[in-house]
Amino acid sequence: MGREEQKEEREVLDSIFPDEIQDINDAEYRVTIILDMTKADEDETPDPVIILNVQYPEGYPDFAPALDITQPPNAPKHQFLDIQEDKTRLLEALQPTIEENMGMAMVFTLVSTLKDAAELLISERQQVVQAQKDVEAAKAEAEENAKFEGEKVTRESFLAWREKFKQEMVEEAARRQAEQEAEDKKKRGGKDEKKLTGKQLWEQGLAGNTVEEEEEGEDAVEGLRKLKVEG
Repeated sequence: MGREEQKEEREVLDSIFPDEIQDINDAEYRVTIILDMTKADEDETPDPVIILNVQYPEGYPDFAPALDITQPPNAPKHQFLDIQEDKTRLLEALQPTIEENMGMAMVFTLVSTLKDAAELLISERQQVVQAQKDVEAAKAEAEENAKFEGEKVTRESFLAWREKFKQEMVEEAARRQAEQEAEDKKKRGGKDEKKLTGKQLWEQGLAGNTVEEEEEGEDAVEGLRKLKVEG
């Protein structure tokens, strides 16, 4: 037990992770893990990357390895994963695997467990965001549909509407009749004005000299007749 088993495990890991493993010293190395996540077709952001740092104690695998989780230098901040905040949770997710594999080479299993735990964490957060979007979309759709549903009709609201409708029809008919009468009067002009009777003319002083004018007319005719006889 001890160094020989550690060397053997390290050689196996080299064959499994030829491009992902990097030695720090004889008893310490790091494994780069690329996480798989669901993305939209148009999303071209790179998949997140985490690093599992492993340090063997002298008695490994009878003693647990010292583990740490980091990210590559200058790695962009990911929407659904923050190692500074998530490290404790991810390390805790490795504890059952460590306890189950005490006395055996366990780093490959630890890498697989860490990958699954990180991807699960990302997936859970994606689902929360999607659920919020679904709620907002459903709310917006409900508000849009409500615009076309109108007010719910009850017996009372129908009777009130009918009474209002009847009143509007009466007012509309009266308005049209008034407009028609005004239009007819405009077309007729003053033709419909009644002629005054002789009595009305007399009462209004319009026929005051009628009799006198008639008498003067008769005298003028008689004068003309006398002129003709004398001539």
